[in-house]
Amino acid sequence: MHTLFEPRLVNDAFGDPALYVDFREEPRALLFDLGDITALPPRKLMRLSHIFVTHTHMDHFSGFDHLLRVVLGRKAGVVLFGGPDFIAQVEHKLRAYTWNVVHRYDVELVIEVREMGTNGRGQRARFSSRERFAREPGGPVELAADVLHEEAAFRVRARFVDHDIACLAFALEEKAHLKVDKDRLLRLGLGTGAWLRALKHAVLSGAPGDTPIEVSWRDRDGDHASMRSVDELRPLILDVVPGRRIGYVTDLRYTERNVATLAELLADVDLLYIESVFLEADAAHGARKHHLTAHQAGLIARRVGARTIVPFHFSPRYNERAGELIAEAHAAWSGA
Repeated sequence: MHTLFEPRLVNDAFGDPALYVDFREEPRALLFDLGDITALPPRKLMRLSHIFVTHTHMDHFSGFDHLLRVVLGRKAGVVLFGGPDFIAQVEHKLRAYTWNVVHRYDVELVIEVREMGTNGRGQRARFSSRERFAREPGGPVELAADVLHEEAAFRVRARFVDHDIACLAFALEEKAHLKVDKDRLLRLGLGTGAWLRALKHAVLSGAPGDTPIEVSWRDRDGDHASMRSVDELRPLILDVVPGRRIGYVTDLRYTERNVATLAELLADVDLLYIESVFLEADAAHGARKHHLTAHQAGLIARRVGARTIVPFHFSPRYNERAGELIAEAHAAWSGA
């Protein structure tokens, strides 16, 4: 099934956790965690619209400086999400540099930061290169249940888990996926193009039937364009199928409370990226470090009903034993 997202880990399983999620039909991407991201070329970083940070340990947040260096003077904006004190932490990073010329750059960079508190309340702030990245308070953010960000085609939900500090776990959810009847498209004499994405968004968001859609495409006969209404084009939609759901979980203790939280956030998730730091033989050491073993990760994946799992964030002590960690996680997940 064609899906909206194309996710992949930025680093190998022993590197810093980071999940890059490309959009198949748009020149944009999302990023979960912001540690070492030097493996991503500048063109990939320029596609980022929203970045979601689990917590601000160095291996999850040190890449902010690299991102800033790449996009400064080239990109108009990016939105960052994080947990308690996140706005202040971004501000301190920005204040560590001298900004005596940045306000004259042709392209203004605006960094919008949204902070989620453990009390369920949020707030935002804005940092603009035109203002030399001085903090501009943006006021409170209204959070609908655990929905951190929502657009017409997808949403990002988040819950806090315990890592001896508050740490966010994320669910990325594509909304209902619309399939287009290509035979009907041909009978109407229309060609494919970006306008189909606009139509899908209009249908998914419940736009009025008289909403205009600019239908334009190019073929060997040249450019074509016309205005049609949503109601005229709606018959092109053949099927509505459930969207894909992706979970991203890293840095947490194995406790019943954490597991219950994840079961609510990630029930029946299609693809689960989950930390598997230690082997079960080293569970006591894992507990001291507030991390999961591969066996515990597999048990969580089984509890939430994950259809596919990707273990990652392996401890370097197992540098030549990645296969054991993967096997242990898969065995617990499958119930072997």
